[in-house]
Amino acid sequence: MSQLRSALSNPWGRTRFLWVIGIGYVVWTMIPIVYAIVFSFNETRSISSFTGFSLRWWLSDPDDSLLQDPAIRHAIVQTLKLASLTTLLAVPLGVAFALGLDRWRGRSAAGTNFVMMFSFITPELILAVSLFLLFINAFDVIGLGTTAQLLGLTVLALAYPVVIVRARLISLGRDLEEAAVDLGCSPVQSLVRVTLPLLLPAILASGAIVFAIALDDFVTVQQLSSDAPTATVSMYIYGTARGAPTPAANAVGTLMLTASTLIIVLAYLFYRRSVRRQGTKAAPTVQLPA
Repeated sequence: MSQLRSALSNPWGRTRFLWVIGIGYVVWTMIPIVYAIVFSFNETRSISSFTGFSLRWWLSDPDDSLLQDPAIRHAIVQTLKLASLTTLLAVPLGVAFALGLDRWRGRSAAGTNFVMMFSFITPELILAVSLFLLFINAFDVIGLGTTAQLLGLTVLALAYPVVIVRARLISLGRDLEEAAVDLGCSPVQSLVRVTLPLLLPAILASGAIVFAIALDDFVTVQQLSSDAPTATVSMYIYGTARGAPTPAANAVGTLMLTASTLIIVLAYLFYRRSVRRQGTKAAPTVQLPA
């Protein structure tokens, strides 16, 4: 009774059951992922009864495997193309935006920052529908298709590099850049030779996050898709799941999951190594929405 009274009187004391809740949450979220991965290696077409290990849906099936099905191959190519182009477009814009906000003062800067953060709180469906109406009405010269999907993903992902790079800028401060100017560098030279190299870990980390976001996005790319050639992996999985799904859908999902996880892990390791080599304090952790 005294232990219970002590715990109730000090709710901020040492946690006793939080680790159980944490492990339970991880296990609960991993169950469907592991289920999908296991059945991607099923010998038969069943996605509910595992009959034996096989690479049929990855390599050997003549019609529906990842290697043989043209729809799956095209969806993978389209997904990788959109993710790569989104990263190449959103990250430089985000870095420039972050640098501008770091040096911009006044009410207009605060208002611009607020508008930029809107993509975090605006439901993706609302954003996708708004872009859909924009591209078929006001910007009908763009229309629907790959270009519209690319612009939509860029709008969706732009805030992530801004937040990550700004966090790194705050941790770095202005001392090194000002020292470079005092030693004879112009503002542009100090930016190129001092600031951007120090920002490289954050830039690469934000690029990995943007790539992963674009890789598995469904709402935006589906809303801005025009026809079958613009279908992505997420659209393929959604379409097959509503019809007669085979383990091939599990296989392509496993492939995309592995690719995105590998990219995030490599970016994290490179970030840690770069920060350690620079001898500077790492940027504070930024909590991003799922």
